[in-house]
Amino acid sequence: MKRIPIFFIIFAVAFAFIGCAKETEEGKVKKVITEIQAAGEEKEVKKIMAHISKTYGDPRGYNYEGIHGLLLGYFFRYPKISAYIANLEVSVEGESAKASFQAMLTSSDKTGSIKDIIPQELGVWYFDVTLEKEEDEWKVTSAQWEEAQILQPEE
Repeated sequence: MKRIPIFFIIFAVAFAFIGCAKETEEGKVKKVITEIQAAGEEKEVKKIMAHISKTYGDPRGYNYEGIHGLLLGYFFRYPKISAYIANLEVSVEGESAKASFQAMLTSSDKTGSIKDIIPQELGVWYFDVTLEKEEDEWKVTSAQWEEAQILQPEE
């Protein structure tokens, strides 16, 4: 009988140790990307901007305020935005990280139907995002994006 309580104590300690496994830096970066995705679908500009560095700058000439304006423009133009992220790859080197992924953006509701993945207007985009650690949080410092050629009309 005394062995049963000891077994449960050992089991509880082992379970607690497994449950306390530290999240990897790659996992933290992936979480930032998925939080931006979720905030975009809810049109929560403040939540998105919380993940953008004040020092943001990209090859298209956008800075922090420019990205803020770009988001407001898209959210005003499209009443509903759904985002699907695929092929998310993350690499971390010290205080810097890169995330590459495809995003399918649609202006329709997610209903669980196959028609949800057919973009009504926004399309499929390739993203390369650079992040830096600022005050122990990952922040997007730059991004490059281009529309996938598969959905562009022939000229």
